[in-house]
Amino acid sequence: MKVRAIGYVENSADASTSGKAWASTESRVVIEPSLIAGLEGLEPGREILVLFWFDRSRGFDLLQHPKGDTSRPRRGVFTLRSPHRPNPIGVSQVELLAVDVNVLHVRGLDAYHGTPVLDIKPVKRL
Repeated sequence: MKVRAIGYVENSADASTSGKAWASTESRVVIEPSLIAGLEGLEPGREILVLFWFDRSRGFDLLQHPKGDTSRPRRGVFTLRSPHRPNPIGVSQVELLAVDVNVLHVRGLDAYHGTPVLDIKPVKRL
């Protein structure tokens, strides 16, 4: 299996960014220039999914305390949004604020500055 990054995240988030703060965090998703044509049709105001690689995550346990809070009972990794997973792939549903050539301006992306982006997908409208 081969996966490659299509871009990366730019923002001011760091390890101190809390769960609630992510919802209002604005980020830029910088897409590789050779892939610009693939952004055709993305419209500000829409919701998109950003798939990314937890590149700072090391190792995992199948049972984890939610948000690392040892006062809470352990749960299975597949019921959590933990970055410590068998395959460290993250996904966030975000609001697309603007498209500037190869840069997507989004709100709500819970990924740190420099995180590799794997894919962008539309949110299916019912």
